[in-house]
Amino acid sequence: MTLVGLTGNIGAGKSNVAAILRELGADVIDADRVYRELIAPGQPGWRRVVDLFGDEILGPDGQIDRKRLGQIVFRDSAALTRLEAATHPLVRARARSIIDASTSPVVVYEAIKLFESGAAADCDEVWAVTASPETRLRRLIASRGLTADEAQMRIAAQPDLASRTASAQIVISNDGDLASLRERVTREWRRLVAAP
Repeated sequence: MTLVGLTGNIGAGKSNVAAILRELGADVIDADRVYRELIAPGQPGWRRVVDLFGDEILGPDGQIDRKRLGQIVFRDSAALTRLEAATHPLVRARARSIIDASTSPVVVYEAIKLFESGAAADCDEVWAVTASPETRLRRLIASRGLTADEAQMRIAAQPDLASRTASAQIVISNDGDLASLRERVTREWRRLVAAP
């Protein structure tokens, strides 16, 4: 099995690349989805997050209100660091168990903080998806319903793009259309599956 780490800053198009790879035959594990599962009531991450940020982050149904939590952590880098320290080990362990159970010859682990969480060290190859700040801002406003200020805060909270691209084996620029992206990803997929 080949493990590909897929990373890139918010709004760059990682999920589009992951969807194309899934269509081509890869198993795709989304760290954000694993995180959401782990912070559901009754899950180990829920208690950790509530202990850190208090009941004010809870909705009436007891679920963590991710928008409320985001307003806290994307305004305060120390709060974001505490959240990540509490949840990254849980996400990484759960993802590892999913990866180990996969029977696919190619598994893709999609994680915005692939390097920061230490998960990149487990990967055979790392792909970084990039897009201009303007493109990312436009995508966040359109796809997530964020205001321009909310989108800017999330972009500003992201790690330095240069360090990610310098550490990646494959860098995919995603400022173009979906057809161009599909062509590039398919070319890299063919190279990957043809490798001995």
